[in-house]
Amino acid sequence: MTTPVDRRQFLTRAALGGATIVGATALGSLAPEAAFGATGPAVAPGTPDPAFAEGRITKIDGSMILATGSDGTLNRIQATSATSVWKLTPTTLGAAQVGDGLYARGVRMPDGSLAADALWVNIVSLDAHVVTLASDRVHLDHQGNKITGHVVKGVSAAVYNGTPAVTDLSMVPVGGHVHVVGAWRPDTAEIDVSTVYAKV
Repeated sequence: MTTPVDRRQFLTRAALGGATIVGATALGSLAPEAAFGATGPAVAPGTPDPAFAEGRITKIDGSMILATGSDGTLNRIQATSATSVWKLTPTTLGAAQVGDGLYARGVRMPDGSLAADALWVNIVSLDAHVVTLASDRVHLDHQGNKITGHVVKGVSAAVYNGTPAVTDLSMVPVGGHVHVVGAWRPDTAEIDVSTVYAKV
């Protein structure tokens, strides 16, 4: 198992081009829920996590991603051949596009860039009310905003009452509350559904 020190050294070498690369998820989970994981133990409550960056992609130059954060900060995120990428499913950096939103976790480099061990592109995680349900979509109300969730065959799943995920979304409760993780379709009120968490 990779220790935190090993992780820093590994990502630093990878960012600088000197590491032998292992499997993309060797440094941790790529599950979408991991994007919203707790900050590191050295981060004081209410202060920014130096191992985290978020924003909308404004430029991709090779393996360097520039993203403007929600606070206006320009984030420089360095992908390496060890970086895990999620965009509804595990994928590669080539799937990311200008205009996409992203969350990144990794190691801060001396020049201020973030050497990413994981990128989640267009990820959303929201609590919502189920308005209608069809075989190919679920209509949601999230704090008064109407959202269409597209069911993606072979990808979308439901977790009922904490049981293992299944691809059958037919028991998602119309009129009930759910938690949904998915991939946003930029500049729309639509998402592709990864997982619906429901109580039935």
